[in-house]
Amino acid sequence: MVALAVPVVLSELGWMAQGVVDTIMVGKLGPAAIGAVALGNAVCYTPSIFGIGLLLGLDTLVSQAYGRKDHDECHRWLAQGVYLACIITPPLMVLCWLASFGFARFGINPEVAAPAASYLRIMLWGTLPLLLYGGTRRYLQGVGDVRVITATYVGANLVNWFGNWVLIYGKFGMPALGVNGSAVSTLVSRVFMAVALLGFAWRYERKRGHPLFRHWAGPSLVRLRQLVKIGAPAAGQILLEVGAWNLATVTAGWLTPVALATHQIALNYAAVTYMVPLGVGAAAAVSVGHAVGAGDKERARRAGWLALGLGTGFMLLAAVVFLVAPKPLIELYTRDPRVLAVGPGLLYLAAAFQIFDGVQTVCTGALRGLGETQIPMLANLVGYWVLGLPLGLVLCFVLRWGIYGMWIGLTLALIVIASALLRRWSRDSARLVLTPTPDDGHPAVTWE
Repeated sequence: MVALAVPVVLSELGWMAQGVVDTIMVGKLGPAAIGAVALGNAVCYTPSIFGIGLLLGLDTLVSQAYGRKDHDECHRWLAQGVYLACIITPPLMVLCWLASFGFARFGINPEVAAPAASYLRIMLWGTLPLLLYGGTRRYLQGVGDVRVITATYVGANLVNWFGNWVLIYGKFGMPALGVNGSAVSTLVSRVFMAVALLGFAWRYERKRGHPLFRHWAGPSLVRLRQLVKIGAPAAGQILLEVGAWNLATVTAGWLTPVALATHQIALNYAAVTYMVPLGVGAAAAVSVGHAVGAGDKERARRAGWLALGLGTGFMLLAAVVFLVAPKPLIELYTRDPRVLAVGPGLLYLAAAFQIFDGVQTVCTGALRGLGETQIPMLANLVGYWVLGLPLGLVLCFVLRWGIYGMWIGLTLALIVIASALLRRWSRDSARLVLTPTPDDGHPAVTWE
């Protein structure tokens, strides 16, 4: 589990590092620039993450096929993932483009709205590379080749850092593009990720004696439907979760640039720690899927519980760091006294929900290994949108607790979601052990 989880965790941190690098690199331009990057990323990532979520069904389908040692089936599922990425890219790009005209109309501070819109119109061109990366990454995780994903992210972050430095501030004779320079740099790094992972997948399969592109499968409506059947609830779950936090970012934009910048800095730290259980959850999905595909149900259950122990153990340590050193963490981004006055309180709230965030994230991955994606979606719907966000909005604007009120509501949401998913994993994994394997030796792909 550790051998699989560590490279995946590093990959998740590499994904998160791109946004962190963008935020840090524009930090010298002031709170409005930090807020613009935060809003641009929030709106861009919401439809993009939905597209990546549709491809999460590859975790189940590829890992279970690999557990059965059916390598050709793994290839066929990757092909369908590529076709699905190409199909959904145009509507996602149109959504981002339309959203770029809405910042000023929804009351976002004018200092932030204009650069955020320009940033978003550049970022939307990275949608297809991002989805191709997402599908290829899920394939490589499913067949157990995870180290190349980490290597790709190291390269992508170096490309992004260098591009930010050159394009934001106008180095080597380039024009100083400010916030737009950060968007161009991130776009280039996404193209790099997609090309690199496709190349690594080709090299890996060639070495194993299963050429990836020799018998490349054509589009299959039946397979695309099966992929979407598993992926759509997973995409819905991610959209509900990411959308909730992005709505909190938009809400901070209704307050002041300082509130928005402080929210973004605290959210970056919470998101960095979240990447660890997210990576462990991805490893759990693969490990559980491999065991289910091989017919070893006891191993599948052990893998899920072990992943939960690893993920929650790390989040406990993260909570301690947030409680002990909030001010030094914020000073890594800015020494603005207004931000330093508000930031520690948000990190204290982040410490309060760390363990619950870890539990719900790893449980989501373990359940995906069983093919169960609907329950996490419903848990996020109720936790965030029925309970947490309404409470947060009331505390923020009615009781005038400001950004603290919104974070209190989101903390409640995570407690509810974690409790529901932990109970579901415990029940479903126990039922799995007691359920006989079908006569053909192939366990069902989805959990009913």
